[in-house]
Parts: sequence; structure tokens; C-alpha cells
Amino acid sequence: MSKNIETQVLIVGAGPVGLTLAIDLAQRGISVLVAETRHRGEPPSVKCNHVSARTMEIFRRLGISKAMREAGLPGDHANDVSYRTTFTGEELSRIHIPSRETRYSDKSGPDGWWPTAEPPHRINQIYLEPVLFQHAEATKGVTILSRTRIDEFSQDERGVSARGVHLDTGEEVQVFSQYMVGCDGGRSGVRKAIGAKLSGTDVVGRVQSTYFRAPDLLSRAKHAPAWATFSLNPRRSGNVYAIDGRETFLLHNYLRSDELEFDSVDRDWAIRTILGVGDDFKYEIISKEDWIGRRLVADRFRDRRVFICGDASHLWVPMAGYGMNAGIADAMNLSWQLAARLSGWGAEGILAAYEAERLPITEQVSRFAMNHALALQKEREGVPPGIEDPGPAGEKTRKAAGQTLYDLNVKQYCCAGLNFGYFYDGSHLIAYDGEAAPTYSMDQFTPSTVPGCRTPHFWLDDGRSVYDAMGPGYTLLRFDRGADVRPLVDAAAAKGMPLAVLDVQAADVPDAYRHALLLSRPDQHVAWRGDRLPADPAALVDRLRGCFDDTQPGPSNT
Repeated sequence: MSKNIETQVLIVGAGPVGLTLAIDLAQRGISVLVAETRHRGEPPSVKCNHVSARTMEIFRRLGISKAMREAGLPGDHANDVSYRTTFTGEELSRIHIPSRETRYSDKSGPDGWWPTAEPPHRINQIYLEPVLFQHAEATKGVTILSRTRIDEFSQDERGVSARGVHLDTGEEVQVFSQYMVGCDGGRSGVRKAIGAKLSGTDVVGRVQSTYFRAPDLLSRAKHAPAWATFSLNPRRSGNVYAIDGRETFLLHNYLRSDELEFDSVDRDWAIRTILGVGDDFKYEIISKEDWIGRRLVADRFRDRRVFICGDASHLWVPMAGYGMNAGIADAMNLSWQLAARLSGWGAEGILAAYEAERLPITEQVSRFAMNHALALQKEREGVPPGIEDPGPAGEKTRKAAGQTLYDLNVKQYCCAGLNFGYFYDGSHLIAYDGEAAPTYSMDQFTPSTVPGCRTPHFWLDDGRSVYDAMGPGYTLLRFDRGADVRPLVDAAAAKGMPLAVLDVQAADVPDAYRHALLLSRPDQHVAWRGDRLPADPAALVDRLRGCFDDTQPGPSNT
């Protein structure tokens, strides 16, 4: 028996990246088929504990940010990061992060204020993914084939022909799509099939990870609960994440540079040493998933009609929680470009922007993550010997270590730079004007309207986020109602390019907005700005639609 299916886009993999891509494409009117080898609704392994502000902005636009906020840790559970000698030992320092129920109101601490309507959210993927799955399954235009493996595919000028199998029934599945996207993880078969090669740093660090249940662990601790609790002592350093806020935890035992195998260290000894408990402590291992931190980036993200996103295209140590979040950023960049092409208003060249824009960002962000991981490894392997000593000497050592840990780690847990600082500086779809985008770091950035940067957020007088007021396509922000925009509106309409005009009424507009007009892309990056329209609005529209020879560099539009 054989099942034959036609769809506009085939997505391989129903993890967070694939599901988010499917929802966004479907909301743009594109039919999507998602093939996933797991059972329907089967939860993933315990990983990824952080949803970035940029991703929460995306979830808000997709209509799922509220449901996502309500999942995960209990509303009143602290989202702080605590540094201690052991989980049950002395606290060295603490980074305050608002809890779920105070996320919008608590402005204290380094993570209390973000220039967005949607600050970050701490939630493990075992709670996040079911929310995405339910929403995707209920979205018109999305079909999910569970227990289905795609084994091979071919492509031509008409589309992509894929063949797979239903893992339970053995039924052959044949799918014809116009485009295909591999969101199938670090061992991606799609990546291998298109000939993309990973390169970079193969081993940044090894981690022995254990998901366990311990109902009486919190009662043994001297200090208030935290979302993440780091243990730092000369014997063994690690990290413990609160999963349900009551009795389940995820413990990372960071192996030292001379510990080359996952069984180099006895797991039970490491767990008890990191927690600071004796042989009387009882716990139950739910699962184990040891892993290697890497910094690997594919040399290309596309072969004609087939693309790769997320871990399929890049792997790195999960500092700042940016593995999944970077994958979702990939998906949102690709989604609107695919939808533009499939809807008819995007030219063939629009698809070349995905690799041109995302590959350089992946290189930048992955280096931030790797360098931070190496700095943390240095701290773990250089723990002061007297950090657990009683008395003034020990207290002085703990205070100094605590400050060092705070200063180093506040950057990754309050990482506004990685969220909002990156910019696209070599894209054919952006009309550059000669001004350089400001630099950024893991935690610092300067809001900017330089073309290629994220459109800076602000609140309108009616209480809405400017993002909520934007259309799903291009949006022209008009700060001067006297500016004539009709020629651009007409040029866009002539080509079928979606363009909304938003007359801005806001008392507190960021200083970065220095022009009367700003054109924001569907992914909230600046496409063009000026005090008046360019002399040839049709040429600007053609640029935005991808009408160019993708073998030549794109000219600036000054």
C-alpha cells in the first residue's frame, strides 16, 4: 500500500523549529505537511530551558505566547540563577530573574526590563513542545504525519519528490512538494542528502546529564529555590535546573578537559557531590542523555528547493539558551520568503536571502556561545581551594568567587544583545544607506534603524505594541503624516506585494527613529528608511521582492 500526498511545503521534523515554521507558513496561507518519527504528541527529551525574548515575540505574533507563559514552572517559582558551593551548600551569588507571574511587572534586577512586549520565558522543552504541537495541529493548512520517516528525495524544476515509510504499519508514503525544509536535528538526513558539510570546533566540552526525581531535595537546601542552581567546589562542578518546580530536576555534570569519556566519572558520585548530599539521599533517575558541546556550522543552508534550519544547519553549546532560539529565528527568516515565492509576489531571488542572511549570524552567535562556554570551563577548573572553608577567610573567598560568577554569567542570562543586536548586512532584500549598524555583545546592543537591524520596539498611544499593529507583510511606519507614500503603495500593489501603512501615534518613540518613513519587513527587520520616498518606488519594491541576479552583489539604495 502507498499513500500519495501533495503539499506546498514538506517539513521534516516536528520539533520546536519545524512546528513554528509550519504554523507561520500556514498562517500565511501555505499548505504544510510535517513528517515526524515520534508518536503523536510524544514529548522530547529534557533539554532547552529558555525561550528568548525574540522567540516570545514570534510566539506572540502566532497567537501562542499566553499559552506558553502558562506552561512550565509554577507561577510563583523563582526564575533566579543561584551560585552555590553545592546545591545544598552556601550561596555565592544570585542573579534575580522575575518569576512567571511577575514577569511583566517586576522591573528589578538585570533581567527586569526588556525593550519589547515579550520578555524571556523559562520553560523546559518537555512543556514547550506540547503547546506548539497542539497549536500546529489545530492550525488550518498544517498536516502532521507522526511515526513517519522520510528516507529519500529528489528535486527538479517542478518541485521535490520525497519517499518515506510509516514506522508502525510499513506503509510507503510519497510526498510531492514545491519546497522541502529539513528541521531534523543534529544528525539531519536532509543536511547529508544536500551535501552540506559541518565545520568548526568539534568538541567544546562534554556534559554528563541526568534527569531525576527527588521529592525531598528542596527541603535539604539552605537557600530559596532557583530556576538554575550552579555548584562550584574543587571536587565537582555542575548545574541543576528545576523542571517542575517540585521534585524533578535536570543535572549537568560538566566533565573536565582531561575527562575524555562520559564514564570517566562515576555518575552517582558526581550527582551526590554536586548536590552536596550523602548516601542517605534517595533519588530516581528518569533518563540520561550525555552530550558533547560543539560549534559546528554547515557550509550551506540550501540546495535549490531544499533548505535546512535549526540544529540541522548549526550545532553549538547551549549558552544563553540560543540553540533552539536561533533555529526558530532561522525558520522565521525562511518562512516569509517561502510564502512570498509561493504566493506569487516574491521573485526567485527572494529565496537566496535565507542563506545570505542567516549563515553569517549563525557564525557570530555560535562564537559568542563557544567563548562563553570556554570562560565558564576555566572557572570550573580553577575553583579556589578554600571556597568551602568556615570563618572570615572562607567567606572572603566565597564573596570574590560569587562576584566573578555573577559578572560572567549575567551576560548569558540577560542576553539582550543576542536577542536584538544582530543585523543583516549583506542581503539583496535590504536597501542599505551607507550607515554602519552598531556593534553588539552577548548582553549589550544599541537600538537602531540602520537597514538590516531589528525594527526597534515601542508602545503606541493606544497601548498596543508597534509589532501588534504591523501587518503580516511589509509595514511602512509613517512618522510624518504629510509624507506622500502613495507611489510606494501603488508600486507594491502592482506587484501583489503586501504592504500596510501605519501612521505612528506614540508619545515615546525611541531616538533611533530619525526618519519620517521606515519600512519594516515581515520578520521585523528594517528594509529601508528615508524622509521621502526614493525617486523610483517600483525599483525599491522589486528589490524587496528579490528581483535580482543572485550571482551579483546587491547595490545600496541611498
